[in-house]
Amino acid sequence: MKRVLGRSGIEVSAMGLGCWAIGGPWTMNGSPAGWSEVDDNESIRAIHRAIELGVSFFDTAANYGAGHSEKLLAKALKGRREQMVIATKFGYQVDEAKKEVNFYGESEEESDVAGYLRRDVEDSLRRLETDYIDVYQLHVWGLSLERAFAVREVLEALVAEGKIRTYGWSTDRTEAVEAFAVSPHCAVVQQQFSVLDGNNELLALAEERNLASIIRGPLGMGLLTGKFAPGTRFAADDVRTYAEWHPGFEGGQPTQEWLDALEAMGGVLTSGGRTLAQGALAWLWARSENMIPIPGFKTVVQVEENAGAMQFGPLTAEQMMEIDQILGRG
Repeated sequence: MKRVLGRSGIEVSAMGLGCWAIGGPWTMNGSPAGWSEVDDNESIRAIHRAIELGVSFFDTAANYGAGHSEKLLAKALKGRREQMVIATKFGYQVDEAKKEVNFYGESEEESDVAGYLRRDVEDSLRRLETDYIDVYQLHVWGLSLERAFAVREVLEALVAEGKIRTYGWSTDRTEAVEAFAVSPHCAVVQQQFSVLDGNNELLALAEERNLASIIRGPLGMGLLTGKFAPGTRFAADDVRTYAEWHPGFEGGQPTQEWLDALEAMGGVLTSGGRTLAQGALAWLWARSENMIPIPGFKTVVQVEENAGAMQFGPLTAEQMMEIDQILGRG
């Protein structure tokens, strides 16, 4: 399965790999923001296995592991760079030695992202061991539009210089994307979406503007894999312990609402021999041709399961209607 990154024309596998978890522990403004400990050798084996299974798209960020994810991806893709499409993100002050990430300024909205953008892109190029970035994404969810427009000016210059091929914004703010994505060089939006959550208005805008929707959280940060139960707890350095911003978590635990919904629609998602995770990915492909989900991973087994979803393809229209009926969606 292949998809195109919006008006950039860049072709990628229909599923990418999200490289947040493989960054290991780090902090964002003093709070744990990683997915606990990780085995770098296993991460590299998993990336190599993904390539064997047809994955050509990898999404990382300067934040993840305070640069560690980018470095690890570079190591894994050595000798394969030209065949792969790399997306990364920027907008924060990254201390690689201390594993700390902080705002450029006092607040998210007023961060001086444009002032540090050229330094940020050079740092990511160094860590990724490449001379260009395919997809460069503004990572500051709540940046003010005035400051985002200043960022866009620098991004346009970086495209002209050949340092990046296309760009976008990782945010779920429809009005912000609508105002930001007016250039032909802006071809993507990264948004949170799954069978149980997402911004339909933003998705519609992406379809109208021919922006690829790079989907973070396609498996609900693991909740849609069926591996969690009421009372499941995560490690103290696992971001899910603190993910009150995600509708599937409350008090560091899965919500009963999400667990019940998953159980109710599980029979449809697993039709045809799919696992729950594969069914959740198949739902996204059926929901929109603009969607490219980027499930995270820590192991070869996780990559094999998720990449295996591409062999099944999207759910049918009938299956999509059945899920809507189960969930009470008109």
